[in-house]
Amino acid sequence: MTRPAPDPVHDGPATTADELRTALGALLDGPWADVRRRLREGVDAADVLLDPQATLEEQRATTTAALLQLTRQGLVGLRAPGPDAGPADVGGTVAAFETVAALDLSLAVKMGVQFGLFGGAIANLGSDAQHATWLPAASAGELLGCFAMTEVGHGSDVQSLETTATYDAAAGEFVVHSPTRSATKTYIGNAARDGRMAVVFAQLVTPDDSSLPEGVDAEEPTHRGIHALVVPIRDAAGAPLPGVTIGDNGAKGGLPGVDNGTLRFDSVRVPRENLLDRFGAVDAAGRYSSPIDSPGRRFFTMLGTLVRGRVSVGGGASAAARSALTIATRYADRRTQFAGPDGEVTLLDYRAHQRRLLPAIARSYALQFAQNELVGTLHAVQQTSPLERDERAQRALESHAAGLKALQTEEANRVLQTCREACGGAGYMATSGITQRRHDADVFATFEGDNTVLLQLVAKGLLTNYVKALGSLNMTGMLRYGATQFSGVVVERTAAKGFVNRMVELARRRDIEDVVMDRAWQVECFQYREQHTLETAAARMRRSRRGSEAEQFAAFNDVQDHLLLAARAHIDRVVLDAFAEVVQGVRDPDLATLLDQVCDLYALSVIEENAAWFLEHEHLRGAKSKAVTATVNALCAQLRPVAGVLVDAFGIPDAWLASSLLDGQDDAGLTA
Repeated sequence: MTRPAPDPVHDGPATTADELRTALGALLDGPWADVRRRLREGVDAADVLLDPQATLEEQRATTTAALLQLTRQGLVGLRAPGPDAGPADVGGTVAAFETVAALDLSLAVKMGVQFGLFGGAIANLGSDAQHATWLPAASAGELLGCFAMTEVGHGSDVQSLETTATYDAAAGEFVVHSPTRSATKTYIGNAARDGRMAVVFAQLVTPDDSSLPEGVDAEEPTHRGIHALVVPIRDAAGAPLPGVTIGDNGAKGGLPGVDNGTLRFDSVRVPRENLLDRFGAVDAAGRYSSPIDSPGRRFFTMLGTLVRGRVSVGGGASAAARSALTIATRYADRRTQFAGPDGEVTLLDYRAHQRRLLPAIARSYALQFAQNELVGTLHAVQQTSPLERDERAQRALESHAAGLKALQTEEANRVLQTCREACGGAGYMATSGITQRRHDADVFATFEGDNTVLLQLVAKGLLTNYVKALGSLNMTGMLRYGATQFSGVVVERTAAKGFVNRMVELARRRDIEDVVMDRAWQVECFQYREQHTLETAAARMRRSRRGSEAEQFAAFNDVQDHLLLAARAHIDRVVLDAFAEVVQGVRDPDLATLLDQVCDLYALSVIEENAAWFLEHEHLRGAKSKAVTATVNALCAQLRPVAGVLVDAFGIPDAWLASSLLDGQDDAGLTA
């Protein structure tokens, strides 16, 4: 499949639990349902799941063997390069990562490193000749590789990496060097054990040939910014190559199957042809050329091609959370505790327990629908050459991916902890199926971009759009313009959602005292929060824009918490839009009614979570805030009978859950 199929439309009533489960599953799986089905049917959990009592080396060996097995089965890999290969199935690779993440995050990350990062960097940054040289072996698992970007001294600040790649024209080689200890590449997946090559990101240094005739050596080199080179790091026997120092990060808080390590380079020489040269090439004489003149635009274009990793990480974290929710909900549906009027009460019949799990299930639906929409956008954008893409669409994609990843990974860590606690002491056991997932997902909050940095990226994009449209207006003009045009200036819908805008306008024109369950009112609340936080942040920034550089930095630093809130409000609204769009498109009345309730629970739980903000800004009165809480309780009660259906629709095979809580044991580990 090279482009998404339309979402399923259900015309007949899905009256039975099985029919509802199937219909919900089809919506959640989205356009790449076939990719997910093949993996669920083809991957044997026994070959993948790690023994918590095994050594670190044994766990790494298990994950590597599982990766190679999936490759041999043709379930994962890279599309073979060539003129007849057709466009890459970008959406399919993300769907594969998400699906495997529901089973084991070590394997998913190992896949992501090999095919998304190492192979993806070559595919996106390299030429056709370079594709032919390295991608077939990488896709077949015959050439395992690393993605060497992060340094000890430079994590999110990629432009300040210290590793250098200096061109030696006399030898026709690049000299890759780590000039300081802080230039050591670290946390590099596949480095400690398996990787034979690495895509190394470095400051490219070439002779200054701008004013010299051909053949005349320059005295002063020119720094060309960050570029990527393919650097061999091990020989066929697995020993480090000369000049390459490989370290092992050792045991981590999670992901024991991934061999993260460190790389240092002591004047390592590689052929000129190893520079991935799609966006910047160096000829034999050392002359640099690029199809993109601006160094800044070149840098962001290069990194923009790698956005798939960020989209995958967010989706993978949500998948792990869905596994934990499945375990915790099924356990709560059968585990009894304390006596009630009719005997012992099932955990899920307690309102407090419903409150723990059901809003989280609703949010997992919302995030998956938003993820499906994002993957569809990513797939569509990346069918076009990076040099021909609409720059605004690319930036919007990057911002959307950054914000959603931050929310997904934050929510996953919260949900995994909640599910662990919801299963009591049994949830803390390694055999619960929750504990290892909780450990593994922890790093996703900083993996592929620290969440705080990513939300700042989102806020910066929102402010840029806002200032472009409103920067020339005075405050009166801003207020007048913002009241009528905000949704067109800043609220960039991720799909054609005219009906969402119509709902907002409807909510604004009527009495909203008794419409807590009204979708238009819910959407209007989300949009009001987004608009107000952005407008007030922009106003605070505006007051300092004429100051010195130090004063502007101080002003930005002072408003940072405000910007993060604006970014979060924006992504919350994007997620609700995606959910509302799905509900709007369902034709099956039973399915629509159920999804409508789940969407209500998502929206109202977010409003309740931010009730203090809405009350402070007088968008809710006390009575309405109390009504929101009462309605969340009512929705939990209404959805409790179908909680099992909702989690079963996640489609995770029982063997993949690998939980002793679901196989007839109680929380003491005794057979029931």
